[in-house]
Amino acid sequence: MIQNVMAQIREGMTVYDRTGAAIGKVSFVRFGDENPHQPGPETVTGSRVDNYGSSLVEEIAEVFNDDDLPETLRDRLLRHGFIRIDAGLLALDRFALPDQIAGVDGDGVRLRVTDDELIKD
Repeated sequence: MIQNVMAQIREGMTVYDRTGAAIGKVSFVRFGDENPHQPGPETVTGSRVDNYGSSLVEEIAEVFNDDDLPETLRDRLLRHGFIRIDAGLLALDRFALPDQIAGVDGDGVRLRVTDDELIKD
């Protein structure tokens, strides 16, 4: 069910935290390595899906801004999947895990958590 929600998320959607506050826009979506419906790690950005390969490695490296996140945290995000939230010019980007996503509706992504509870990069 979580992966069904992830499949509905697209780049550019507005993300709302648990309080209903808009906290940014989706800039990247990645399915986790544990998705039983996918043959291997895949990533979704916008409406494009790339199979795991050198272009994905480069894209993931760019998403994580070199080594800003600890390796254990980065591994957790890759294993479970995530959305990256662009919080604007002067704010750190955020990462939301699939279990932090309450749902998707016509105007955006609704989270189960507040902005303060998200991983920041």
